[in-house]
Order: sequence, then C-alpha cells, then structure tokens
Amino acid sequence: MLALLGAIGGMVMVFAGRPGVGLLLAACAAILGAVGFFISASPRISGGVMSIVAIVIAIFGIGLSVLGVIGDAIF
Repeated sequence: MLALLGAIGGMVMVFAGRPGVGLLLAACAAILGAVGFFISASPRISGGVMSIVAIVIAIFGIGLSVLGVIGDAIF
C-alpha cells in the first residue's frame, strides 16, 4: 500500500510543480514495491500483483520526474 501511495504521490508532485520531491517519492515507491514483491514470494502472503502495479507506476513516475527536473533546470 505504501508503494502504491508513494508512486501516485510522486506523479501528483510532478504535476504540482515539484519534480524533485516527485522523484524522491517515486524512487522510494519503487524500492518499497520491490520489497513487497519479494516478501509476497512466500506462498502464505498475497499482494504480489499490487506490488508489480506499484513498481510499474513508480518507474513511469521516475521517468516523468526526471523529465520534470530537466525541464525545471532548463527553464
């Protein structure tokens, strides 16, 4: 859940004009999603699909944040 919220929050921050904070949130979300995915490898714990979705959104957010930081530096 934290990874998913961090990934969405990172994208919101980019659109709010704070791409540096968005990059930080998206990177944390990617790390938390990876940890959640590895924890869900146990057959007794579920939630692997949510972790994969969070990782995909976080990677998209990282790319968007990097473009935002570059645009912020240029303009």
